[in-house]
Amino acid sequence: MPKCMRLISLLVAIPLWSVSCPAHAQALIPHTLQLDPSQLEKQGLSLAQEAAQLAQFQQYDLALPRAQLATQLAPKSDQVWFLLGGLYLQNKQFDQAVVSLQKAQTLNPKNGDVLFALGSASFQQEKYQAAVTHLQAGLKLKPNDPEGLFDLGNAYYKLGRLTDAIAQYNQAVAKEKKFWPAINNIGLVKYEQGDVTGAIKQWQGAVALDRQAAEPMLAMGVALYIKGDREKGLALGESALRIDDRYGDLKFLKENLWGNRLLSDTKKFLELSRIHSSRQQHPSDALR
Repeated sequence: MPKCMRLISLLVAIPLWSVSCPAHAQALIPHTLQLDPSQLEKQGLSLAQEAAQLAQFQQYDLALPRAQLATQLAPKSDQVWFLLGGLYLQNKQFDQAVVSLQKAQTLNPKNGDVLFALGSASFQQEKYQAAVTHLQAGLKLKPNDPEGLFDLGNAYYKLGRLTDAIAQYNQAVAKEKKFWPAINNIGLVKYEQGDVTGAIKQWQGAVALDRQAAEPMLAMGVALYIKGDREKGLALGESALRIDDRYGDLKFLKENLWGNRLLSDTKKFLELSRIHSSRQQHPSDALR
């Protein structure tokens, strides 16, 4: 599945502050303007609340300037800096994201979600060892966080530490039984290790949890086709691509941690005339 999942969930999790905005109907003082720091902070938190609400609806371009102004009005709020860092991360402005997230961490070193976001920033910059360091620190504060465990598994996977990756994915599933992305990624690892049967079993489990999960459905289709169960493999592949045609893009699959072996087999699968014809006749529901 798309690995922006952690970021979006963190943005949605940001608390919406209950702040009453000051009244603006008072008469203006003609010669001096007195700025009340507490009122400015309230306005900043109110703006942050607005930005967080916009982020929940994925209106990031509208949320970002509000969050930027909020940090100026409420510079001592770690949550406001965290929000700004998350929005920068969503926009792939990684340097700005790291600066904002580090500011949030300085203000509140005990916020595990900030460390998870720093891990996400490092991962997207392909700094996988740094991602491991941040994610491990976050898990010390929030050891039962399934998405943190999942992200750590992904970082281990990119470092080639496949046994460690599977261990983290299994821990994520132990914390949240229906967390199919971790089950899916165990399948990805097993396929690269040459355990095609084991990979298929994992993908079957993932699809059983979510019948609309296009990623494990396509992976299972490819694996079954390669093993010789061609009709079932083709049917699963067609169904997966009707659900979400993005998985027919090898670049997208690589971004979602599909390894070289599976990518090679998927390339051949996607070139089959039946799959090509099906994609032409049945555009993905996601694109309609």
